[in-house]
Amino acid sequence: MSLMFEPSSRLSFTITLVLSTFVLCQVTRIQAQNGHLPPDEVNALREIAKQLGKEDWDFSLNPCDGNTNWRTPAIKDVPQFDNVVNCTCPSNDVCHVVNISVKGQDLAGVLPPSLAKLPSIKMIDLSFNYLNGSIPKEWASTKLEMISVTGNRLSGSIPTFLGNITTLGYLGLENNMFSGKVPAELGKLKSLYLLVLTANNLTGELPMELNSLTNLTELRLDSNSFSGKIPNLGSCTRLETLDIQGSGLQGPIPSSISLLKNLTQLAISDLNGEVGSLFPNLSSMTSMSKLVLRGCKLMGTIPSYISEMSTLRHLDLSFNNLSGDIPDLSTLQLEKMYLTSNSLNGSVPGWLTREVNNNRKVDLSYNNFDEKSVPQTCPESLNLFRSYTSSNESDLGKCLDRCVKDYYAVHINCGGAEVTIGKKVYDADQDLSGAARFVLRNDIHWGISNTGSLWNTKDNVYEYLATNVSILTMNDSQLYTTARHSPLSVTYFGRCLANGNYTVTLHFAEIVFRDNRSYHGLGRRAFDVYIQGVNFIKDFDIENAAGGVDRAVIKTFKNVRVTNATLEIRFQYAGKGTTAVPTRGLYGPLVSAISMESEFDPPKSKKRTILIIGVVAATLFLILIIVGVAWKKGYVANKISRERDLRGLNLTTGVFTYKQIKAATYNFAESNKLGEGGFGPVYKGVLLDGTLIAVKQLSSKSKQGNREFVNEIGMIAGIQHPNVVRLHGCCAEHNHLLLVYEYMANNSLAHALLDHQDKPNMQIDWPTRQRICVGVARGLAFLHEETALQMVHRDIKAANILLDTDLTPKISDFGLAKLNEKENTHISTRNIAGTLGYMAPEYALWGYLTYKADVYSFGVLALEIVSGKNNIKYQPNNDYVSLLDLAIVLKEKGSLIELVDPRLGSDFNNIEAVRMMKVALLCTNQSPSLRPTMSEVVNMLEGRMEIKESDMSLVTSEDKFRLQAENRKLEDVQPPQDSFIQQSSSSTNDHYPDSQISEDLES
Repeated sequence: MSLMFEPSSRLSFTITLVLSTFVLCQVTRIQAQNGHLPPDEVNALREIAKQLGKEDWDFSLNPCDGNTNWRTPAIKDVPQFDNVVNCTCPSNDVCHVVNISVKGQDLAGVLPPSLAKLPSIKMIDLSFNYLNGSIPKEWASTKLEMISVTGNRLSGSIPTFLGNITTLGYLGLENNMFSGKVPAELGKLKSLYLLVLTANNLTGELPMELNSLTNLTELRLDSNSFSGKIPNLGSCTRLETLDIQGSGLQGPIPSSISLLKNLTQLAISDLNGEVGSLFPNLSSMTSMSKLVLRGCKLMGTIPSYISEMSTLRHLDLSFNNLSGDIPDLSTLQLEKMYLTSNSLNGSVPGWLTREVNNNRKVDLSYNNFDEKSVPQTCPESLNLFRSYTSSNESDLGKCLDRCVKDYYAVHINCGGAEVTIGKKVYDADQDLSGAARFVLRNDIHWGISNTGSLWNTKDNVYEYLATNVSILTMNDSQLYTTARHSPLSVTYFGRCLANGNYTVTLHFAEIVFRDNRSYHGLGRRAFDVYIQGVNFIKDFDIENAAGGVDRAVIKTFKNVRVTNATLEIRFQYAGKGTTAVPTRGLYGPLVSAISMESEFDPPKSKKRTILIIGVVAATLFLILIIVGVAWKKGYVANKISRERDLRGLNLTTGVFTYKQIKAATYNFAESNKLGEGGFGPVYKGVLLDGTLIAVKQLSSKSKQGNREFVNEIGMIAGIQHPNVVRLHGCCAEHNHLLLVYEYMANNSLAHALLDHQDKPNMQIDWPTRQRICVGVARGLAFLHEETALQMVHRDIKAANILLDTDLTPKISDFGLAKLNEKENTHISTRNIAGTLGYMAPEYALWGYLTYKADVYSFGVLALEIVSGKNNIKYQPNNDYVSLLDLAIVLKEKGSLIELVDPRLGSDFNNIEAVRMMKVALLCTNQSPSLRPTMSEVVNMLEGRMEIKESDMSLVTSEDKFRLQAENRKLEDVQPPQDSFIQQSSSSTNDHYPDSQISEDLES
């Protein structure tokens, strides 16, 4: 596993040898001839020193006579440090500066414009400092052959004038803050053999002119935010090293890569975009030593020609969808092989299980191998965690003992010794781990699965544990003095847990990077957090979240469901962040401590149970007395009924008093009013602990009665998902009915994106729209398929999708949601409820309710997201009666792209936009059986599943309505007479909007 390529060994050796020979020759000549620099070059060096902020050059000495002031020997074991000025002396008296290498000195100035005043300058290396600003335009006039500024704070765009320095052979801009597009002018650098743009903030599509750099031997583009596809590099046939990890580029891997026969190191990872593709043809690359194709959406089988790559030592094909058998690679001298998280479903090869090779690290975790082929033992060099299909879902590997009792909590001090915090004992976690390690904890019901190793650095097991480098002052600092490191992915699992809901608490602190004015403080860490397979945190940056280093960040997730006695938490590096500072090495996930605690009490003894029953009975008797007194004082019966319904719920949320909510909202101040929903006003509030809340106040005129109020609380009280709005609690005092939600700073999707008359829309770019669409799909998939109480929402629309500060979408308003009884395939309801324009035809016409009704609504919503048009307010004409109708017609004409919001201009991803519209049309198919499930929708939107265009709807819902009327020889088909459907509220400030609830005619 690689986080970063070093320059190829052959190239590095050549550069070092040439430079050393050059310097040695020049020093010899200088000592013999004792030449001096011209005064103007001495003055230029003075200016350069001032611009760099370098104060220790002694100008009373000759820069060209070889003294240590101008040529400090490299510090042992610190490759970042260098302090060299080299000269060439073509005559006995006159010398010229040709090389300045000032590295690892934390210089805080700027790149020196005065470098252009040195007429013979060839090489400038200012890596590992603290320089800011941009590349000076004066450098365009030089004949530089090498520019290296790795590990600084340089910003702005990469200047186009670099293309004019046609002598340039080495351009290293790694680990800075350059932004914007890569200029096409770089294609003019015909002498360029090394180009490193890694770990910047570069965006846009890569220029096709890169393909004209035919002398390139090393190209590294990883950890950026490019768009578009991997460019054609087929003309760069001299390439030996190609690194495109976490670049933001889209797949598939282009077929032209097969032309790069001289590649010895290839790393491509975490591709966005299209549907999965077959394994690229790499059969001509017989000199390959390190091959990484991770997270590239590869399908099919692993090609057998890999066995012919006789020099291959490192193979990483993890996080794809490869299937079938592993080819026979027993003839290779493989040191590391990672096939983690694929769909391999053959047998575990005998050449892996028969040969005990502790020097070869193999990870086969998260696959579907034949259970019979999985060995009974778990060798340390072979990770088989979750590697086979089993009828017993709690099996983590045959090497684990069977559970003999239930546990209710797990506490782990990651990377450290046993620690007691309050009444909690955090177990020690000091295993040194390794590249493919399954750490067993049979004695304490938890364990670790680690995947990945360092690239081009010597393996050191101590790299997997981190220790703080300064004094920590936060609370419970014992938890943060150590941490567990992983280069790619580490999974902690609790086992033998009693099934039910758990609270997961994760502790983090950045104890590796520093925040001083040094290149040691320029590292950026980013990784993802998965709990039970759900991505709860994306691109998590500890230092940013904590506001600095050596500060604690605690993330708590409630209502995490355990159904098979196992709870898994995975931390995964996805190609983002930096890997060069302060040293090249390991900058993947870093976790300090973990807690998993049940949200229910363990079974008690009989004696204790009798005592509890007695206390509960006494409490209930007291409540009855209080209710009786209240009744005598005149409280209305329906209000007591409402409170009784509420008390009957097994809520995991808080119950607020009316006094608390009045204080939080400043007595429902008009200035705190966020909007007016269908049920009443919504107010912003602040709890005593600083938590922002949104309070939905149900008006006395609200149609929502006891049943709906209790229903909404019951539906979402136990739900915790990144794309579902969180309910903090409720209040049902007397005639006051209030729901307390998490505060959503950016209102609803309808408010932010769709047409409004009273205020301008937000400018939401395409990547954000794509993320919003996928987020809503994930939330619905969770509600339909993953919660213990699976449910149909019944009113998915833009007004019910709320947006937080980061524009993360969250599904709100469960007043219409219906529990899905698992023995039924559908719910037939006489109380049709929802919003016209979003309702599936089978539901609007016949009251036939399934999950596919939500899928239909989502399809309409997806069309709104891509078009920026409100389906409710769409103005029909003779040609199109709805936004959906327009989309179908454009699809038939082959011009779906015309539906894209014109406000985006050309700044959107064509492939993603067309894919979103095709998925929307598939979701709105007239036949519910032909609509996909929401989990399938997620996979299609993210390009992991093919879209079946043959199943797309070819008639509008209005056409279907009319056809059904004609078939029944009716002049007009109406919904069931005991149903009531309302149009969506026209409120334009509908923060925390309510669903349009049908009147409960049965009550």
